[in-house]
Amino acid sequence: MSDILISSPGGVLAVLCAVAAFWFYVEQVSALKLFQYIPPLIFIYATPVFLNNLDVIPASSPVYSGLSSYALPAFIVLMLIKVNVPATVKIMGKGILVMLMGTAGVVAGCVVAYVIVHRWLAPDAWTGFGALAGSWIGGTGNMAATSEMLNTPPEQFGLAVLADNVVYIVWLPILLASRNFADRFNAWANVPEDRIRMMDSAAALVHEEEKAPQMRDYIYLAAIAIGVTWIAAALAPILFDTMMGIAPDLQVVLSESTWRILLITTIALSLSVTPLSKLPNATVMGTALIYIFVAGMGARATIEGFGQAPAFLLGAFIWIFIHGAFCLAGAKLFRVDVHSVAIASAANIGAAASAPIVAAFHRPSLVPVSVLMALIGYALGNYLAPLAGHLARLAAGQ
Repeated sequence: MSDILISSPGGVLAVLCAVAAFWFYVEQVSALKLFQYIPPLIFIYATPVFLNNLDVIPASSPVYSGLSSYALPAFIVLMLIKVNVPATVKIMGKGILVMLMGTAGVVAGCVVAYVIVHRWLAPDAWTGFGALAGSWIGGTGNMAATSEMLNTPPEQFGLAVLADNVVYIVWLPILLASRNFADRFNAWANVPEDRIRMMDSAAALVHEEEKAPQMRDYIYLAAIAIGVTWIAAALAPILFDTMMGIAPDLQVVLSESTWRILLITTIALSLSVTPLSKLPNATVMGTALIYIFVAGMGARATIEGFGQAPAFLLGAFIWIFIHGAFCLAGAKLFRVDVHSVAIASAANIGAAASAPIVAAFHRPSLVPVSVLMALIGYALGNYLAPLAGHLARLAAGQ
């Protein structure tokens, strides 16, 4: 430990926060088009990887376990209390069903792609596929939460981050360009003529501006996040011990950590239908914690794991093709327009960071609801992504 330049917990946490802040600052002040295609996330993950391997910060620190114990449950709560299913359904109608079809495509694609490429990957690569399923169902927060539930090694998490961003570079332009084929697509899908007009009208009625936050709002949010974390941490061991007494074989799928995160997810979703969902800035605070957590994951990784990148990326592209096929099938089955389909896919694959970009390009009136759609994906991710990972493992005979 004496060879490490910065080893104290305070110093390590400061470095992780500084890395996240630096890359967002570079994105903000630079005119680089790079950030239009590659989000800061990959740089926020990769920088601590190199700092660790160059002995600037340690590969093991109490900070990393602390982020898992406290930051992760906090951002799950902060993100999920803003889920608004009724408003989203009112605006998007059957567009929600297309998003759910896309989600099913992510789960199916995870299994199929892993079966095809797993022979070239490490035996624990299914955990990386599960983490990537989390990102593609709901976003980076789900990726982090799923990696915790599946005990994903940092190297596999890094491969998931890499695949997520490489596929994003290809998939986002496709979603944006689909607007140019709106008339032909809508004719192919037999979209009702008044669908788009009805969406615009519903969006105008439902949309409401979030109020400016006050000091007490942050106190409320902190109390909620910490309280839910405490309750889940107290109940998880009880449920795990009960399960071990009844069906001990389930521990492969439902570890104590998994119980804890599923409890946090469920409690937070139940709070989303209460007045607590009106508290401002919850999503912003949660997102900030996610990026610091991702930096912490990078700090634990080694560069050796990236030798599996070609096979992992091949699996990711097979996977995204399957997701796209499911979205097209949903559009045809439910007679949904190309704008809704593109937003639905972006809400899965790119989550809250990309869905508004696609919505603004396709239909600006749908920008607010695109965020709500992404949050619905976030609500599903902590349940379905670990399932996808385990289904991939079982399908590959591991």
